[in-house]
Amino acid sequence: MSTQIILPRIMQVGAGASKEAGNILRSLDCNRPLIVTDKMMVQLGYVAILQDSLQGASIDSDIFDNTVPEPTVSSIQEGVDKVRDGNYDSIIAIGGGSPIDSAKAIAILGKYGGVMRDYKFPRVVNEPGLPIVAIPTTAGTGSECTKVTIITDETNDEKMLCVGIGFMPTAALVDYSLTLSLPARTTADTGIDALTHAMEAYVSKKASLYSDSQAIAAMKLITPNLRKAFHDGSDQSAREQMMLGATLAGIAFSNASVALVHGMSRPIGAFYHVPHGLSNAMLLPMVTEYSIPAAAERYADCARAMGVASEDDTDAVANSKLMDELYAINEELQVPTPEQFGIDRDHFFNNLPVMAEQALASGSPGNNPRVPSADEIIEIYRKLW
Repeated sequence: MSTQIILPRIMQVGAGASKEAGNILRSLDCNRPLIVTDKMMVQLGYVAILQDSLQGASIDSDIFDNTVPEPTVSSIQEGVDKVRDGNYDSIIAIGGGSPIDSAKAIAILGKYGGVMRDYKFPRVVNEPGLPIVAIPTTAGTGSECTKVTIITDETNDEKMLCVGIGFMPTAALVDYSLTLSLPARTTADTGIDALTHAMEAYVSKKASLYSDSQAIAAMKLITPNLRKAFHDGSDQSAREQMMLGATLAGIAFSNASVALVHGMSRPIGAFYHVPHGLSNAMLLPMVTEYSIPAAAERYADCARAMGVASEDDTDAVANSKLMDELYAINEELQVPTPEQFGIDRDHFFNNLPVMAEQALASGSPGNNPRVPSADEIIEIYRKLW
């Protein structure tokens, strides 16, 4: 049986890759881009540097900088309206996962109209939107090379999963030097997000030999460098390896799908505005512990790829070491519990049936090696306390 692999048409990887945006737009015959970003990227000067490099290629650009963390239907609307009114032929997304996810939605809605719910899974969006050049500034989401975007419907606090070739960026410029300014908290949350992508891609029921190779490579890059980047953000070697690891993890899960961690993390983010990577980090140890009995060999492979178990270890020993490592990472990287994050316990527990329903409706839990019932999902949520 063959496997379809979807990738960006162009990938530019390494220090200074972001400076090639103008040349790449020219190669795509695009000369009127809208830059989709957030105000932090403007304040850090990244957008001005990008515009200067575009000017060097004789390309003028406009900016939409009102994207928000965990983008919503309303937060992207101004960008959609700007695209519809502005006669743009392309989009440059620069920032973390939220600006890139916003750009993907804007590129489709700006071209075809409608509302975001029209494009929600199980619909598969294969229509090409405006070409997107994605420039990530975090080593985490892998959104620069995935056919996925997540947009929250604030009317019912549902994180809508939208998938299809139409959401795949045309070009990904993976420039680790843009991550050197990341604070430790963001480094931790996005790094664990990337590790989750790699692990879930490897144990997913939709995994293939191709996605396995990307996932294993990602785990080998991420695990030994996550703590280094957290403790010393100026460590260029650690930053470079984390960045490539996150991209490879994105390629892996985009071609194999994520599983239960992501299915359960989306409702936490939607209801309680927990950043996506952080909600994944909260859940990863508990969900892994629940899932190991159904895929002991695959999880043991993860432990060995991460460097916490040896080839001589039995699968049982490797998985014990894996669990120790996941809890140790969360402790060292100061991942808070829901209570420490400030979530009200009673409100959380009252919401559990709806959260479990939304998790299952996303489809991601169905890819997990052990597929849970709603009651089992509720029990895992309870264990977070």
